[in-house]
Amino acid sequence: MKKAKITEIFSSIQGEGVHLGQPQTFVRFYGCNLKCGFCDEVGKKRFKEYSAQELVKAIIKENNKVVSLTGGEPLLCADFLKEALPGLKKKGFTVYLETNGTLKNKLLEIIDFLDIISMDIKLPSSTGGRAFWKSHYDFLKASAGKEVFVKAVITNKTALPDIKKAVSVIEKVNKAIFFILQPATSGNRIQKIEKAQEFLKLACSRLDNVRMIPQVHKILGVK
Repeated sequence: MKKAKITEIFSSIQGEGVHLGQPQTFVRFYGCNLKCGFCDEVGKKRFKEYSAQELVKAIIKENNKVVSLTGGEPLLCADFLKEALPGLKKKGFTVYLETNGTLKNKLLEIIDFLDIISMDIKLPSSTGGRAFWKSHYDFLKASAGKEVFVKAVITNKTALPDIKKAVSVIEKVNKAIFFILQPATSGNRIQKIEKAQEFLKLACSRLDNVRMIPQVHKILGVK
């Protein structure tokens, strides 16, 4: 029986992206294949192991009809999710995946069970890591048959050429896909991004649906 390491399961509102304010049950998976400089999950070591059946029961107890798979990186547990998600779909759940957008092959293993995909584009000047432009393009193209939107965390280290590259990735797939510029948060404080308006103007000049949305749940002081 496959088990997955889960950091926490809780109910709250969606604080990011185009479904802002929607009540959801969040399942936070332990571990990630990336180490972004702004990530607030890095270094967390506590988790509980769940079987697919145990996870479905825990989600049902939360009494929400939308479940957000977040992390960490949920797609690292694709084999486990292939067992858990059919049970959730049979019970009428909407499944929302939050992902770093680098594991296309893992996505394809479970995409039939997903309803909404929130895909990050990891800007190297924001994360302090390497670029994943081709992986992001391949992932977004594979996601295009679902409801999908793209987020990119911006900081005062974010470079304009990275915004241009992110816009290009989206534009090549479908310029109508929503692109969310998300100012980084330190604690519960939203960073003031000096070039935010410049980033927004560039993205709006080439894409149909661009928004700048901070992490509202942190402003409200909820998970």
